[in-house]
Amino acid sequence: QAQLVESGGGLVPPGGSLRLSCAASGSILSISAMGWYRQAPGKERELVAQITSGGTPNYADTAKGRFTISRDNAKKAVALQMNSLKPDDTAVYYCYALIQDIPNTWRPYWGQGTQVTVSS
Repeated sequence: QAQLVESGGGLVPPGGSLRLSCAASGSILSISAMGWYRQAPGKERELVAQITSGGTPNYADTAKGRFTISRDNAKKAVALQMNSLKPDDTAVYYCYALIQDIPNTWRPYWGQGTQVTVSS
């Protein structure tokens, strides 16, 4: 079994910045894609950004130009730098990773979620 532990959420005024971090630990043979999803009250969980093991990022339209995803393969970690935050960015943010924890088996893992609130 692997685990994902997130940190970095909080309350920030509109226009502010936050950095979310996530580290994977446990039984891990390899990690493929890593990313961040979010879920606002009453809405479905949606992709914010993801990054391949080779470092190629992909962003939701709502994140382009404001958020930057990065990854440290040696540390099994992924981060999301969020700038120019808007009230619509308020949500619980979840770290995601596709992990090979036993040979020939890949499983999706999720973090526990971290609350991001953008409000004055």
